[in-house]
Amino acid sequence: MSSNAQATVDRARMSRSIAPRAAAPWWLIAPSLILALFIISYPIFNIVYQSLHDVSRFGAIRDFTGLKNFYTVFADPVFLDSLRRTIVWTACVVGGTIIISVPVALVLNQDFHGRGIARTIVMLPWSVSLTMTAVVWRWAFNDDYGMVNVTLQRLGLIGGPIHWLATPELAFPVEIAVGILVSIPFTVTILLGGLSSVPGDIYEAARIDGASAWQQFRQLTLPLLRPFVNMAILLNVIYVFNSFPIIWVMTQGGPDNGTHILVTYLYELGFRLGRPGQAAAVSLIMLVMLFVFSVLYLRIQPSKEGEPA
Repeated sequence: MSSNAQATVDRARMSRSIAPRAAAPWWLIAPSLILALFIISYPIFNIVYQSLHDVSRFGAIRDFTGLKNFYTVFADPVFLDSLRRTIVWTACVVGGTIIISVPVALVLNQDFHGRGIARTIVMLPWSVSLTMTAVVWRWAFNDDYGMVNVTLQRLGLIGGPIHWLATPELAFPVEIAVGILVSIPFTVTILLGGLSSVPGDIYEAARIDGASAWQQFRQLTLPLLRPFVNMAILLNVIYVFNSFPIIWVMTQGGPDNGTHILVTYLYELGFRLGRPGQAAAVSLIMLVMLFVFSVLYLRIQPSKEGEPA
C-alpha cells in the first residue's frame, strides 16, 4: 500500500474515533438541556396561546381571536403611558445606579481601615426583601407620620407635610430614587469584582510616569472596567424593566394610573380587571422588547471595545 493510501486510511480511522468523543459532552448535558428547554418553552407557548384567544377571568380558554388582544392593548391610553413610563423608569434607575455605583466601588476598592464594615453596610440592603424595602419607604414617605416629612419639618426646610405619594409628579420620582437605592448593592458587587481583577502594577507605573488620579481613572480604570459596566447595565435593565414590588407596594400604579409601568399594568389587567388574554399580550410585548434590547446591546459592544477610551 502506498504512503498516500495509508495516510488516508489513518485519517479515516482517526475521524471515526474522534466523532464519538466529540459527541460525548452533548450526550452528557442532553437531559438538563431538554429540561431547561421545556421549562422555558412551555410558559412561552402558553402565553402565546392565551394572547391569541379570549380567556375568562378564571383562565378558561374560549374562542380564537387572533391579534384582537394586541389591538385592544395598543388602543388603551393607559398602556401607552405605561410603555413610555417604563422606558423612563428603566433609563433613570439604571443610569442613576451606574453613576452612583462606580465611585462607590472605587472607594470600597481602596485599602483603608474599616473597609470590610463599609462593604457590609453597602451590601446589607441587598439581603432585605424588595417588598419589605418598599413597605419601609412607603411608611417613610407617609403624609402624616413619615420619617421624610418629619425630618424636613424639623430642619425647617418645609412648612407643612408634603403628599409625596398622592400625586404622580412626586410619586414617580420618589419611586425612581428608591429603585436606584435598592439597585446599588448588586451593581457595586459586579464592579468590585471587576476592580479586583485589575493589576495594581499598572497604576504604580502610571504614577511613576506622572499620571494624575483623573488620568488614571480615564485611561486605565474605565477601559478595564468597561466589560463589567456593560454587564451591570444589561443585567440591571432586565431586572429593573421587570421590577414589580417597588411601584406596586408604594402606589399600586396610582394615583390615577400615573405611576404604572408595564409590569404593574400587566398585573392589574390579569388579576384586578380579569383580562388574562390582554395580560398575556402585554407580557409578550415586554419579552420582545427585552429580547431586542439585549441583542442590539450585545451586538454593538464588540465595536465599542476597540475604541479608545
